[in-house]
Amino acid sequence: MTPPSRRRNVAPPREAVLAAAMATIAEHGLDRLTMAGLGRDVGMSSGHLLYYFRTKDELLLRTLEWSESLLGAKRAALLSGPGSAAERLAAYVGLYVPDGPGDPHWSLWLEVWNRSQAAGAEDARARQGAIEAAWHGDLVALLAEGIARGEFRAVDPDRHATRLRALLDGFSVHVAVGLPGAGRPEVLAHTAEFLVETLFAPVP
Repeated sequence: MTPPSRRRNVAPPREAVLAAAMATIAEHGLDRLTMAGLGRDVGMSSGHLLYYFRTKDELLLRTLEWSESLLGAKRAALLSGPGSAAERLAAYVGLYVPDGPGDPHWSLWLEVWNRSQAAGAEDARARQGAIEAAWHGDLVALLAEGIARGEFRAVDPDRHATRLRALLDGFSVHVAVGLPGAGRPEVLAHTAEFLVETLFAPVP
């Protein structure tokens, strides 16, 4: 008689692990994300997780990159979609700004940035820089399109994108940490006012 085949423990796809990590952050916050707890959620030991990701810092960075890939797909769809450049710029801003305090993506982003300041974290900083560059490049292209169409004033697209993203980053941190008076609606209103003053106002 042929002996019954042994059941093999097959590790889940890495995307499933990253999705589970993001779900834990969304439901319980970043402090509750542990290698042991995540391993239980996906049916892996913490040792197996360390084999795949080496450190918790790497797991967090991979999760951020995975989350950014989803946002990148949304951003590409809205920027290539119908509507004026102004309408797509408003959609870009809406995608950028956190949903509210404890937004899982922004909580993860802030944690990874904090950890990347440690000595020897040059690779993490470079990978985060690549994420930043993608957001910046798409915004520069959108501003250039709006200028060419006559929707926006003839500003320097790269310089204006740098200023706008600095504004969005500062406001977004306030939203993510729950600073009083800095909710998502207020931030969107402030940003819209900035855009009217700098992009839509007639040249004197």
